Amino acid sequence: MTLLAKFQLLVLALTSGLAVADFRSDLTGTNTLFPNSDGYASASQAYNRRFSRQPAAIAFPSTPQDVSAIVQAGAANGMKVVARGGGHSYIANGLGGENGTLVIDMSNMKAINIDSSANTVEIQTGNRLGDVATALNSAGRALPHGTCPYVGIGGHSAFGGYGFTSRQWGLALDPIYAIHAVFANGSTVTATDSTNSDLFWALRGAAPSFAITTSIELHTFPVPSHAIGFSYSWELDATAAGQAFLAYQNYSLSGPPSVMGSELNIGPGSSRGSISVSLVGGWYADESSNDGLDAALQPFLSQMPEPSSSEKLGNGTYIDSVVQFGGSLDTSAEPDTTDTFYAKSLMTTTGSPVSADAFNAFAKFLSEDGFDSETSWFMQIEQYGGPNSAINSVPSASTAFFRRDVLFTWQLYASSSNSQPPYPEDGFTFIDNVVKSVTDNMPADWDYGAYTNYPDDRLENWQQRYYGSNYDRLQQIKREVDPNNVFEFPQSIEL
Repeated sequence: MTLLAKFQLLVLALTSGLAVADFRSDLTGTNTLFPNSDGYASASQAYNRRFSRQPAAIAFPSTPQDVSAIVQAGAANGMKVVARGGGHSYIANGLGGENGTLVIDMSNMKAINIDSSANTVEIQTGNRLGDVATALNSAGRALPHGTCPYVGIGGHSAFGGYGFTSRQWGLALDPIYAIHAVFANGSTVTATDSTNSDLFWALRGAAPSFAITTSIELHTFPVPSHAIGFSYSWELDATAAGQAFLAYQNYSLSGPPSVMGSELNIGPGSSRGSISVSLVGGWYADESSNDGLDAALQPFLSQMPEPSSSEKLGNGTYIDSVVQFGGSLDTSAEPDTTDTFYAKSLMTTTGSPVSADAFNAFAKFLSEDGFDSETSWFMQIEQYGGPNSAINSVPSASTAFFRRDVLFTWQLYASSSNSQPPYPEDGFTFIDNVVKSVTDNMPADWDYGAYTNYPDDRLENWQQRYYGSNYDRLQQIKREVDPNNVFEFPQSIEL
């Protein structure tokens, strides 16, 4: 090594040390974990243990002012900054997606302020879905959201947020009427339809690329007077499964009542050549019997063989239906679980639905290659749209969430056999080929999307798949509000 090279390495080491020292001093007075801190190893563990990240620091603000100070410290020291709410990012974006990021963990910011006179709520983004459902139910109110209690409301609503009530109430981001956030320069901002409207548009579908959201204000919905879950299960050969998938698509296109949401859950069969299929969902009608549900399901069930099992789930109350799908809603009672997995998604449209050939190829692949796979896998076909769906009633350009013409969102998910690392290489091949079994049997120019709440680090052309024609506007706003790209992570909006 030359003398010049040694000198350059010495300067780099010295200046790096000064940068770290400055960074630490800038965060003095904040509750922050550094790599040598007690608790750092646990706090930096990803939900998906396929990823291992080493953040430069993990800060725990208690107020929006704390968030502002932390963002300023990160930006001043040239660091990338991300927020973590629930921590369920499939590709560890809540830890920055790479080493050396400043993570702002929102878990101390858990206020939920309900205005019963206006039927609105302000929710800080450290809350998880179980916390939100419990608090709102106590006031007789509810929001559309997913079933997992540990998912953070911040990320969930930032990128969409689907649940069984979404066909009547919309996505989790749809009831939002105000967002409080911190810019990359540390300034605080409130965004609404009339104030900072461009930012408000961007935050509803791509929020983490533009600001750190500290709280959201939403219109709430009255808790349904009657709510019940349902489940029907079959074991089908590949031919019957392909027919079932096509029947479910035709049923969804026919416009089931908006008070019902459902999905198909798919798993390995008991023998090669078969797969298990379950119809699961919720009924949220203002009635005291299940007669309406039975009539609503009849057009689909009449096309299916006799189920191996069927049941109604719950005692008829809305909050019990939430428990039936998610388990305990008390997220403080025990720690969240982790997994080691790879997932992809498809969003298929009402205007260009999936062909019988594609459904048949999908079913055949799962019944054969799925049975042979050493991964632990499940697939879901979630009923987003069709006639009567509130999701579809919002124009694609109204929010940054673009995929409003969707009929189904597919989640395609495979874990390592014991849910622990390392992840098997053939797991990637298996899930990639599941997608190809569908897309290779559709026209070459078939317009399908992918769901930003199921992020996929191997997804090609993610800009189009996630954001479609909204992406150009998102880039323009990004250049205006975060010109130095402080809020950068894998698949963040590019400058």
